[in-house]
Amino acid sequence: MILAVASGKGGTGKTLVATNLARVLGKVRLLDCDVEEPNAHIFLNPEITQKIEVGIPVPRIDESSCTYCGRCAEVCAYHAIVVARHKVLIFPELCHGCGGCAPECPVEAISEVERPIGVVELGKAAEIEFGHGVLNVGELSGVRLIKELKKQMKGGLEMVILDAPPGASCPTVESVRNADYCLLVTEPTPFGLYDLSLAVKFLREMRMPRGVVINRAGLGNDDKLKDFCRGEDLPVLAEIPFDRKIAEIYSRGGLIVEQIPEYRIVFQDLAKRILEHK
Repeated sequence: MILAVASGKGGTGKTLVATNLARVLGKVRLLDCDVEEPNAHIFLNPEITQKIEVGIPVPRIDESSCTYCGRCAEVCAYHAIVVARHKVLIFPELCHGCGGCAPECPVEAISEVERPIGVVELGKAAEIEFGHGVLNVGELSGVRLIKELKKQMKGGLEMVILDAPPGASCPTVESVRNADYCLLVTEPTPFGLYDLSLAVKFLREMRMPRGVVINRAGLGNDDKLKDFCRGEDLPVLAEIPFDRKIAEIYSRGGLIVEQIPEYRIVFQDLAKRILEHK
């Protein structure tokens, strides 16, 4: 089973849920797909044993062959190519590596070179097989890096947990794509509710089974959030209270299932309910 843990906004406790769930399940693979700001390793302390550099193909122009017809700039949806009168300008930071320009060149003046965008790091934390992507500073998109990281989903384990980036943008969609179930982590605040509605919208379009964990329960208007979940046929699978002890453990990079025994039962029950609902 591939379980994606996502959220409409940052700071809802998505990584708290993903890492504690992985710990109670034991023999699972956890992949931190939040490549712009990975932090699951802080809580799991994995031993990194492998690093894989990831790049994207960007165009290189042979100006001795180029006729400056401008066709490459026309087909580039990301404006990474600009053709002047006798010069072709390439902006590698804007290129998404789609490969659309080279086949369109009528004189075959475009080749591709690999430009590094980040690294995939793999390792192990006790029984948990761990992986995360680290996007280079200044890169605009981590989608290619997430795709490379998700190649690690294959293996003999019964469950893979994907800790997705927050929001409803391309990296989030790529992270949850092909998952069997998506667990949305939210909070009872106006921002939490609004951003949850955006996440639910794109998951509905993907026709993906989904459920909700309410973190910091009791902090705000819980009833309004639960009314929304009922209206969207979203089962609330667990509630984690707004508790100073949890905040202190989290701030030290700890796991609440290891330091507050009753939460081990909460996360075990959450795992069971996910499997039942799927």
